[in-house]
Amino acid sequence: MTAYALAHLHPQPTLHDDVFTYMERIQATMDPFGGRFLVHGSLPEVMEGPVEGGYVLIGFPDIDQARAWYKSDAYQAILAMRTDHMEGTAVLLHGVPDGYDAATTAEHLRNAQARG
Repeated sequence: MTAYALAHLHPQPTLHDDVFTYMERIQATMDPFGGRFLVHGSLPEVMEGPVEGGYVLIGFPDIDQARAWYKSDAYQAILAMRTDHMEGTAVLLHGVPDGYDAATTAEHLRNAQARG
């Protein structure tokens, strides 16, 4: 099942040269794990709530590949180039299977809540 790495990066007045180097090198760290950019640096069209900064979304074949990429020596070697110069949050997310139906999830949650 597809998994995702999501980063919400806070705006910076100027980007440090290390950030450019990080950007130049990140794809090579993702390739062995099947990672590909789905969203990169685009500013959101905000529909609800306050938002600052931009987002990066990377897709992986599964959560194990996403974890392995993040923990890989290659990625860890460049990570500080971004984190030392940009504030933000990064998370790994499990995707949902084909045919996922939120109504079914709501039913299960409602039943579990009713059971206490």
